[in-house]
Amino acid sequence: MSGGSRWHIVWDWNGTLLHDIDAVITATNASFAEFGFEPITLERYRELYVVPVPKFYERLMGRLPTDAEWAVMDEAFHRHYWVAAEEAGLAEGARELLHDWQADGLTQSLLSLAPHDRLVPLVRAYGIDRHFLRVDGRTGPSHSSKASHLVRHMAALEAGGVSPGRTVLIGDAVDDAAAAAHVGARAVLYTGGSHSRSSLESAGVPVVDSLAEAVATARELAE
Repeated sequence: MSGGSRWHIVWDWNGTLLHDIDAVITATNASFAEFGFEPITLERYRELYVVPVPKFYERLMGRLPTDAEWAVMDEAFHRHYWVAAEEAGLAEGARELLHDWQADGLTQSLLSLAPHDRLVPLVRAYGIDRHFLRVDGRTGPSHSSKASHLVRHMAALEAGGVSPGRTVLIGDAVDDAAAAAHVGARAVLYTGGSHSRSSLESAGVPVVDSLAEAVATARELAE
């Protein structure tokens, strides 16, 4: 690691630290059944998925859902998701990677579009909250962008000496890379979540197949 202020990782939660893609597909198909949509495979989901999520439904429906339709769709997905997510666990090696980064005197935080009031207790339940300077979930609309949340997250971290220019965001979505670029941070994208590899590669940042590779790449970026 180069000198100066310490390097920092901002971790995404769903699809990155939390291996919940199976729960996502289960919840998606359960909610689809309520609206008469055909079930979707993981491969097809990754081909079509995009943030903000209403645009994902546009690809399925041929039009954007109305605000009223979106409210119902969003409620249905989350109702099924939180049941299915009870079977989810942390991604392979996540605990050790969090421990080792912190043990090296480096800092990290967690930023998610999951509701803040659900995220914080869940992170505590997994026993990993002690590794993070901050844990921030979503407090606004579910279709808001990652960039707006990262701006506020980084502003709070900067008060403690974290620099965006010495920060790497590790996530599973093209939106994560766009958010990192927006604040002047770097990004590494992981293929274990909602996007296909080809979609992630379109972001023009490193794409990896494991969290161990993601952290190793973050270390290389920090050289």
